[in-house]
Amino acid sequence: MHMPVYVAGLGCRKGCSAPELLELLQAALAQSGLAMSELVCLATSEHKQTEAGLLILTDQIGLTLATLSVAELDGYDARLEQRSALSLSITGSAGVAEASALAQAERLGGRPARLLCSKIRSANATCAIAVSPLAPEENA
Repeated sequence: MHMPVYVAGLGCRKGCSAPELLELLQAALAQSGLAMSELVCLATSEHKQTEAGLLILTDQIGLTLATLSVAELDGYDARLEQRSALSLSITGSAGVAEASALAQAERLGGRPARLLCSKIRSANATCAIAVSPLAPEENA
């Protein structure tokens, strides 16, 4: 039996603090009815792989940060619930938080993912949560 895979996707402006990211992540988890312990990892665009706030956050909560390339995020723009022209021009993705969450949940879960929490915002960051659902039960 496959367990659901929950991934939080994060996008942020340069210099966004870990406390702001944590507060946003906690709000997304609350909206989704999830506990921090149910997340498998965090995900973002490779453009954010050295962002101090994200690195501090992952260290504080004990999760890894998956960074995805423009090519890996490219196929997800049509599935986003919210699109940003600014994000597209900077990162190559119209929605880093949603696309990263979907892409990483599908990669880890091996099945199509859906957004459990579409993008929510703070002053300097965005967060979305995706789940790669349970596999359909096999008939014997």
